[in-house]
Amino acid sequence: MEEEIKKLAELREILEEKIKNLETELDGLRTLLDFVNNLLIERSFKKAGEITRSEPPKPIESIQQPAMKRILRAIPLKTASGELLANMYVEEDQIRIVPSPDKQFDINTPPFTAFLVERIFAKMQEKDQKLVQQGRLMPNEVFSYEIDKEGDIIREIRLRNVDYEREREIRSAARWTLEKMYDKMRGKPS
Repeated sequence: MEEEIKKLAELREILEEKIKNLETELDGLRTLLDFVNNLLIERSFKKAGEITRSEPPKPIESIQQPAMKRILRAIPLKTASGELLANMYVEEDQIRIVPSPDKQFDINTPPFTAFLVERIFAKMQEKDQKLVQQGRLMPNEVFSYEIDKEGDIIREIRLRNVDYEREREIRSAARWTLEKMYDKMRGKPS
């Protein structure tokens, strides 16, 4: 029994020494982190005087257009019989759904608004807004969508802040919606 107490006391001393060493290391790491943060702040911001002195104004004609966004994947959205409905372009910072040039999808054709917009897009946006309120998501990371149309005809749907899981859900929902709209355009019962 006495031997066991002696070993436990030694173990406690080892643990206390280890904790002391880890706390010292943690303090050192915090100091180093503060130093790096201060350097980042110091070097990433320029004073107004430095900007005007070092960078002469550029003539308007020398301003270049932003580079084209790089398409990572192009995914065809097709009917069950293989008819192309649209292409889904997954880009670096957005997804674009572009209807096939021979298709005239009207935003008023069901189930576009009721299903794709209200049940899919709006719900994703709503969920992200709640995460922002809870402090679990930054406001600039909220899912957003924009429908580019000519009259009532859809030309392009742009989606931002889409993760891989949502990408799959959007691909499936968009394909299903467009197929149902296409069936209605051709007078087929859906």
